[in-house]
Amino acid sequence: MSATTLSVRNLTKTIKKHKIINGISFELKAGEVFGFLGPNGAGKTTTIRMIVGLIKPTSGTIEICGYDVKKNFTKAMANLGCIVENPELYPYLSGTDNLLHFARMLPAVDNKRIAEVVDMVKLTERIDDKVKTYSLGMRQRLGIAQALLNRPKVLILDEPTNGLDPAGIREMRVFIRELAENEGLSVLVSSHLLSEIQLLCDRVAIITKGNIITVDTVESLLSSQEQAIWHLEPYLKGREILEGLTEVTTLEDGYMATPYDFTQIPMWNAALVHAGVQVLQLNRKLPVLEDLFLQLTDTGGAHIE
Repeated sequence: MSATTLSVRNLTKTIKKHKIINGISFELKAGEVFGFLGPNGAGKTTTIRMIVGLIKPTSGTIEICGYDVKKNFTKAMANLGCIVENPELYPYLSGTDNLLHFARMLPAVDNKRIAEVVDMVKLTERIDDKVKTYSLGMRQRLGIAQALLNRPKVLILDEPTNGLDPAGIREMRVFIRELAENEGLSVLVSSHLLSEIQLLCDRVAIITKGNIITVDTVESLLSSQEQAIWHLEPYLKGREILEGLTEVTTLEDGYMATPYDFTQIPMWNAALVHAGVQVLQLNRKLPVLEDLFLQLTDTGGAHIE
């Protein structure tokens, strides 16, 4: 079992008598990529700001590598690297000079460590060029290099693929996975690109109206929503038989859906055939995270933050 690197317990935040965060809890394990999703105003950004120490919680605890953020702020933050919104860089300095500037603010960060993070983010060939000549993806990677200078155990990235083209998004996805797998980092990623979260993350937390409504592996969340799509003749008789066996949802064009239970489907199919119902078509429908997200948050297509 991997060690817990970030623990959030019963966290609340009240602003002007309005409770923004309602006692949420989750944790990150070493070496995992954790997705954090929520509709606009759900409380995702407020939670991240509390974790990184930009605002104080009303109640609850945040521990980073066993250090309580409230009681041992300096030691907790020593294990955390983050980029909230966009990386703050000096465009008229080189990548090297940017890292040297930030390294002066941190203890025990030498030139060897700077070279290590540059290699980690694959900027060796361009690190001495001015940042104003960098592409957006390169600036994002330099920002991550900055966040890695103090050898954190937890890395928080707020919208790391925002503004990148498809090739840049894929490159960033591969890079984040490598950080988790090769460096053992816990990476918390917020993103509005649900398809990317599905490809990138091991687990995901979905937050809405200040409450976390689910935390689970992406695989488990999606497998619980798998459906079997049936096309039967005669339709009404077939539906009646299936309704006596499981939950049935009516679809368009004469199709119907049931939960996908591979242990039961052969028996349901046999019951239909025995009753003289033709199974014209049977398909397995794999959901995507976007469908599940909209279902759980009931946003109907609202943007997520």
